[in-house]
Amino acid sequence: MSAPLVAGLPDMTLKKSRVWSVVHAERAALVEDLRDVPDDAWSTPSLCRGWSVHDVVAHLVDTAKTSRLGFARRMIAAGFDFDGDNERGIARERGATPGATLAALRAAVPLTLTPPAPRPTRLVEAFVHGEDIRRPLGIDADYPVDAVAAALAYQARASTAMGGGRDLVAGLRLVATDCAFEFGAGAEVRGRAIDLLLAASGRIGWLARTRDR
Repeated sequence: MSAPLVAGLPDMTLKKSRVWSVVHAERAALVEDLRDVPDDAWSTPSLCRGWSVHDVVAHLVDTAKTSRLGFARRMIAAGFDFDGDNERGIARERGATPGATLAALRAAVPLTLTPPAPRPTRLVEAFVHGEDIRRPLGIDADYPVDAVAAALAYQARASTAMGGGRDLVAGLRLVATDCAFEFGAGAEVRGRAIDLLLAASGRIGWLARTRDR
């Protein structure tokens, strides 16, 4: 697979301050988007399999409050059961009401804690989980395309076993229609960078359908 081309766009993977400014802005934008969503809509299934909209918001709060050391301690306590730890994190941070969980996310907006993961994963999480929540609720959002392209470049190269999408995009050529991004070789898949990022994160089945044509 060829290296990703992100012509004319900054290398977001190397700029810590820019990554965090985007993450903070995305958290704040999500808080604003959810402010008037009725409580009963928070039970809507998200794009993240098995999780409701409320669950995903709670997960975002949990990861925003998790440091590298805290993550290591949690993994040991969970017997290195990553999925089980996620579920416990959701249970811990999910408020008694949607309003309580939203308030927790609002308080977490400026945090710069992170589990021990490559910096681009913070962008992947912000964009993908943002869409996990927004799309089922019919909420449209504009994302900074340079940051989305950087997240996509990381996700397309990262091992699926580590949460990336390398296996999902194998044998495909991804071409973004809203920025200068091309990746891979094979059957061409065109779309906005955010849509390609969701597909590379296992959220859209048309990648598999395209591969089978």
